[in-house]
Amino acid sequence: MQLALTDEESAFRDELRTFFTTEIPAEIRDRARRAELNWPDDVITAQRILNAHGLAVPGWPVEWGGKDWTTIQHQIWLDELQLACVPEPLNFNVKMVGPVIAEFGSQALKERFLPATANLDIWWCQGFSEPDAGSDLASLRCTAVRDGDSYVVNGQKTWTTLGQFADWIFCLVRTDPQAPKKQAGISFLLFRVDTPGVTMRPIKLIDGGYEVNEVFFSDVRVPADQLVGQENHGWAYAKFLLGNERTGIAGVTRTKVALAEVKARAADSGLLTDPLFAARLVEAENELLALELTQARVAAGSADGKPNPASSVLKLRGSQLQQAATELLVEVAGPDALPFEAGDDLASPRWAQAAAPHYLNYRKTSIYGGSNEVQRNIISSTILGL
Repeated sequence: MQLALTDEESAFRDELRTFFTTEIPAEIRDRARRAELNWPDDVITAQRILNAHGLAVPGWPVEWGGKDWTTIQHQIWLDELQLACVPEPLNFNVKMVGPVIAEFGSQALKERFLPATANLDIWWCQGFSEPDAGSDLASLRCTAVRDGDSYVVNGQKTWTTLGQFADWIFCLVRTDPQAPKKQAGISFLLFRVDTPGVTMRPIKLIDGGYEVNEVFFSDVRVPADQLVGQENHGWAYAKFLLGNERTGIAGVTRTKVALAEVKARAADSGLLTDPLFAARLVEAENELLALELTQARVAAGSADGKPNPASSVLKLRGSQLQQAATELLVEVAGPDALPFEAGDDLASPRWAQAAAPHYLNYRKTSIYGGSNEVQRNIISSTILGL
């Protein structure tokens, strides 16, 4: 594996770097760096600019807006996007439902949904997890019963991230309760969140924010032509989706930006001269470098474009390092991290006030996209053959 970029790859990187730092409004990128985006407007604005220049969905098939790039070019795109603090194209659209529709959907579904999904004219949310079916997703109980030209959906989903902004939901439902294997009776449905019978309720998180929801379905009628692929084949589509979701989930460059802030704040406060703190920071930077090299190796070895089981390694270690960066920033903030949304009237700076909520919020990274315990199981069975 060659770690240094070729001249062509360096030119490609520089072109993207210039675009991201000049075409995406600086105020949006600054808010993204501070984790203070104006939701959903900043995300929509950024994605539509990217899409207008053919840079929103490079991983899709070329005929639907994707790019005929090498795996290294795809990695450079993601790295430079994160380095510039550009709000990333909405995962639910770009890495989840879009690739599933492109791979398994009918031509009619592709034409209906893919352009709007790429341009964020439709904001999608994910209906996978249930109160008793999170990591064990195959145990889901939300049902869809065929009734003429419709499916009638009943049940509940939870942890539906950013569902309060969503127009549509892609939902795993049980269409054959009698299937010999529980994975075999699941289907993949698309429907609007304002369909009669859909109720969305916010879940307040430990950081005080409103990011996730629980969703209830009561006799929700969904047109049968909004089924993706074949009935009872949804488990295969879900595995495909989760493999795409975990690609890039390591967030290496985002963590680089976070650790750079930690180092700058620690230098200002004098904490960087503490040998114990400095050792922890250096350890995190070294671990991040190792992860970056692993990510490059995975990208170089994924020539067929299929989800790589090594993405579980990236997800596992990446989430741990993201959490480590938030922990270090809280330590730098010290007592100034204690006030919450106190504003500018206190001596505690706003970055320090945000440190503790960010720390609390980032506990989620070891859960979403498949918990780290599940990733260890995948690594042991698929990669190590245990």
